[in-house]
Amino acid sequence: MASTAPPRPRARPAHTQGSTHCAYTPDGSKLVTVGSNNTIRLYKTGFDGEPINIDDCQEQNVSVDASDEFFVVGSEDGTVSLYSIPNATFDKFLLRCSLPIRDVALSPDSKWCAVASDELSVKLVRTDDNTKIRHLKEHNKSTKHLCFDTKGSTITLACTDGIVYVYSLTSDEPELLKKVDGIIGALDTESDISSKIAWHPDGRAFAVPTPTRDVQVVSKNDWEKQRAFANGHNGDVTALAWSPNGAMLASAGKDKRILLWETKTQSVIARLDYANVMDIAWHPKNNLVSFTNSDGEVYIHPDFVPEQFAPLLKLGRQPAPFIHDPLSEISANIRRPLESGVRDQLLELPRRQARAGSYDSLMDGALPEDDDFVVDDDGAGYVINGNGKRVHDDFDVFGEPVSKRPHVETEYHEAFQPGSTPWRGNRKYLCLNLIGFVWTVDQDGHNTVTVEFYDHEFHRDFHFTDTFLYDKACLTENGTLFSCPPKDDSPATIFYRPHETWTNRTDWRTQLPKGEAVLAMSLSESFVTVTTSANYVRVYTLFGIPYRVYRPKSTPMVTCASWRDYVMTIGNGPVGADGHTRLLYTIENVKRDEICQNEDTVALPEGATLKSVFFSDNGDPCIYDSTGTLLTLLHWRQTSKASWIPLLDTKLLPRLASGRKTETYFPIAVADEKFHCIILKGGDQYPYFPRPLLSEFDFSVPLTSEPPKSKPQNPDVMDQDDTPEAEDDDSETRKLEQQFLLKGIAAAQLQDLVDSTSGSHTQRSSLARLELEIDKTLLQFLAVECREGEDRGMRALELVELMRDRTGRIVEAAGKIAERYGRSILGEKIREVGERRANNMDDEF
Repeated sequence: MASTAPPRPRARPAHTQGSTHCAYTPDGSKLVTVGSNNTIRLYKTGFDGEPINIDDCQEQNVSVDASDEFFVVGSEDGTVSLYSIPNATFDKFLLRCSLPIRDVALSPDSKWCAVASDELSVKLVRTDDNTKIRHLKEHNKSTKHLCFDTKGSTITLACTDGIVYVYSLTSDEPELLKKVDGIIGALDTESDISSKIAWHPDGRAFAVPTPTRDVQVVSKNDWEKQRAFANGHNGDVTALAWSPNGAMLASAGKDKRILLWETKTQSVIARLDYANVMDIAWHPKNNLVSFTNSDGEVYIHPDFVPEQFAPLLKLGRQPAPFIHDPLSEISANIRRPLESGVRDQLLELPRRQARAGSYDSLMDGALPEDDDFVVDDDGAGYVINGNGKRVHDDFDVFGEPVSKRPHVETEYHEAFQPGSTPWRGNRKYLCLNLIGFVWTVDQDGHNTVTVEFYDHEFHRDFHFTDTFLYDKACLTENGTLFSCPPKDDSPATIFYRPHETWTNRTDWRTQLPKGEAVLAMSLSESFVTVTTSANYVRVYTLFGIPYRVYRPKSTPMVTCASWRDYVMTIGNGPVGADGHTRLLYTIENVKRDEICQNEDTVALPEGATLKSVFFSDNGDPCIYDSTGTLLTLLHWRQTSKASWIPLLDTKLLPRLASGRKTETYFPIAVADEKFHCIILKGGDQYPYFPRPLLSEFDFSVPLTSEPPKSKPQNPDVMDQDDTPEAEDDDSETRKLEQQFLLKGIAAAQLQDLVDSTSGSHTQRSSLARLELEIDKTLLQFLAVECREGEDRGMRALELVELMRDRTGRIVEAAGKIAERYGRSILGEKIREVGERRANNMDDEF
């Protein structure tokens, strides 16, 4: 409920009727006002007398921004002037434009001034050297408002075409980062309706007025709409400004009112009746707000925030109003606070250890008669000072102060749900895989969940109203699994819905203990696996019977995956030298109660993070990391023999070989010996709506970078006849090397399956067929080597020794290939290999 208005301050006739603007210096000592007359006024904070006037200025001043030492003013005559605050005098012209200035803004460090005018480009000029100018040209429209973010790394422009343009300033040449459309309206530069961009003090979002008379918050991470300050004004918004800590927002409108909003709830907490307000400025420290109107008047309003809401100003920096704030998401980095008694013991422990070996810990201080017994002539710290302490106790053995020893903060890998995305605006993918996808939409109070399938012959799409606010999901051919976080007094809930059933009861729901949240979960044909914030792994049968609960050794938990009866859990392990934890994984057969791999290391390069984990369609564990590498786990059914094998490095894809294309990939699955993913462009890290198409890439073990494509050859040059043949041979060699490695990996995985399950006739037949294909690949490889010449004979013979056939037919075929190319010596060597195998004389056979 809105508060009653505080006492009304008097209007100060500072300027003539027309555009009037104001700005506080960052230290809050001065208020600068500019208007349509040729006078600038400086009001001293806390002083109610006459302001300081600067008459040496332009007329029709339309914008102002201030630092502690100077302020800049933009005028309709196209000039930007810089004035000294200590001297209260004109200093210099910073910039001249051919068309009227519309807005100026200083960077957070006050080194750059951004200038918007009716010209089609925005200029950034150094305040200390106005010969250094940078240009923003890609928007190609007149700019009405502009604003730096809190770090000065980006600048946002509100242009007359109704689009917000975001430029990155991290490099020497500004780069257009994003076009944000559908937020602001198309406005003329002379309109008194505002499209002013106001960055929230936490730097993660900005607010901007909309044509619907609301104030919309847009996040910096994904440039999507977040919360909105709605249903407040009955007229177009003309000004807005955040409080210094971001806890409140003040906005003015053509309805002749100033509204004070609470950021957390987006509700109006005060309404003040002031007409024609054009600019609002908060004092950086006090409960004081100043604003100007089109009548040339300035209002300095003490106690602007009503008394019952004044404590909001004393809070620390508050978060921007997100629909789903990433800071509030459950993270593995959040550690449980220690109880006060345990914490005090830990704090006392270093003090006790520091005193345990000292002489003073045994005696009550230094002995007075021995004060001058030792002369500290070499500064080594023998002498005890007047406080009874040795003067060098604060230095370690290397001479470094103990207080300055580097302290490495432990960085835990955050928990994540494979195949899901974070909230982006009010939408989120809960699950993406080859079966289908699950997504949810926040409807303010409830969500709507939609489940869609790729194959509509077997399953029908469905959606439902979600009052539990599910934030995780798993999708298989049997059913869909959901979970929601705990909230207030409601515990976390797990919900399973099968696609088909022969009973009336089609789904089940269970609750976790109070305060325990789901970090990740997986769904297989047999079990539901849930990892929680209490460092438990909870396993349920497919229809909700609790099957097992245990606490893994590696905590906090990160994620999990499952396939049939196998469950793979990943958690944080020991801390490395860089302060980051090493991830450890465990694979076990839940039904047989057998552990295949116990607390083994996830092979990640230094500084990389795990992006996804899943089982392939053949049931082999796979991971995808932040370097863009896909790996599979070989020999994982044999204890302590597992190894991570790279199947694909997406940075080495031929489509990226030119270097002109930049894209990343969101992993979906490994199936049919291909990597299925979603291609992400424009710097995106996650897919968004509308649902993108799936792409697939063949495996390619990273052996060498893709060679650059050669230029078209000149047909008039006769000496190039052999070059294309050489290039074809190199390409064929690389292709055969890949086939040999990949088929070898597939054969090893199939051999592990056959050995561990007493494989069926079909599996053994597939293995024999795969080994035959490996030998055929080696025969093709042998033909290439024979074609290259006699000097490649040693390499060719090595290929024959790698062949797996024991019948002798493949070796005989290899000898025929050697004879075909006239390699008689190689042919003799190959026959010797065949004879040794036939006679079982080779040590390896």
